[in-house]
Formats: sequence, structure tokens, C-alpha cells
Amino acid sequence: MPTAIVLLSGGLDSATVLAIAQRDGFDCLALSFRYGQTHVAEVQAAQLIAESAGVQRHVIVDIDLRVFGGSALTSDTRIPKDRSDAEMSAGIPITYVPARNTIFLSYALAFAEVSGAQTIFIGVNAVDYSGYPDCRPEFVAAFESVANLATKAAVEDGRRISIDAPLMELSKGETVRLGTDLGVDYGQTVSCYDADEVGQACGACDSCVLRRRGFEDAGLADPTRYRLTA
Repeated sequence: MPTAIVLLSGGLDSATVLAIAQRDGFDCLALSFRYGQTHVAEVQAAQLIAESAGVQRHVIVDIDLRVFGGSALTSDTRIPKDRSDAEMSAGIPITYVPARNTIFLSYALAFAEVSGAQTIFIGVNAVDYSGYPDCRPEFVAAFESVANLATKAAVEDGRRISIDAPLMELSKGETVRLGTDLGVDYGQTVSCYDADEVGQACGACDSCVLRRRGFEDAGLADPTRYRLTA
């Protein structure tokens, strides 16, 4: 089986991507990050998802993006709640973490080099998302070019590394339907930007709004655990 690195945040999208990679015959290694995020419960969710999926190696990397700040997810800035569709589509929100996916993919690239993997899976999406610039197909293509210019695997060994973003053109509803067909237990996942320590969702942040809409569009019950105060 070919080996792949799966960036596993613990959210709905990354859990779906792990299931897709396994369906496609990859032996998956999972990579998650504690980066100072307010919703650190997602890391516990990632551990549960990896274990349930039979992932043999799940690496959790500790980095601290709070030293830079610049995001509501890595500072004391209030996380936006109850925003309209117009508000969510108007510019890049304060929940964007500067260079986060560039940093995560760089770690995944190093992991791929030493593990012999030729594919890195990431759950970015350009349809139902919050306008983050590092979730676009142009970014994924550019990073793949960098990966094959800057690694011994590609330059000397001829082992090209591809970045696979299978959810890029899917709506959240399409993602939920696909993952459900693949047996993903979305009750294990945490997507909320303001989740409490046990992973209960606020129900009002952008991520919660998009997630809830995904289940509605898919015509499926939402297994998300919401706080009673949501």
C-alpha cells in the first residue's frame, strides 16, 4: 500500500479526507497540531478519529502560534458569532490564522520525506469556507510546486510529492454525504471555533453555521454536541 500523510485537525473535513484516503488504498499516517488554538478540544477529537480509523501512527506536533497572534483562534480576540451569509463572505475573517496551512503543510512535507510518503492529504475547501486565502486551489498547487523544488525526495530521488485536496470543490452538504457513505462518525469530530474543553460546540460561530447547514443540505441528522447555552 502507498503511504500518505493526512492532516487531521479533528474536524468534519479532515475526518472525511482520512476516510477518502483509506478508501483509495493508502496506508495513512496522521498529523495534528496543538498550536495554541482556543478550540484545543479538536486535538482530542483527532486522536479519537485516528484510533477509530486504525491509523498506526498519529503524530501530534506542539507549536505556539500565539507568539504572533493575529487571529481570534490564537489570542483573546472575541470569536465572531451569529454572522449573516453576507458578513461571512465579506473579506477574510479574524478567525484566519496567519500562514497556518503553509506551516502545517511544511511539517507534513518533512513527515512525507522521512516516511516515504508521496501524497499529502489536506481538507481545504473553496466552496463552503470562511474566505481563508490558504484554502484555495491556487495555494495548494503552489505549495506542491515548492514541495518538488525543495526536497531531496524529489530533486535527488525522483520521488515527487503530491498535495491532494479531495474536498476542494465540494459543498459542505456533499462532503457530509460522502463521509457518511464512507462510514465517518461525525459525532467524534469537533469543528467549533469556540468549543469548550469537552468539545461541545457554541452553535453560533462561522464554523458551526457552515457545519449545521451541511447536515441540513445533506438531509441528515446533525450529531454535533451543542452547549445548552448555544
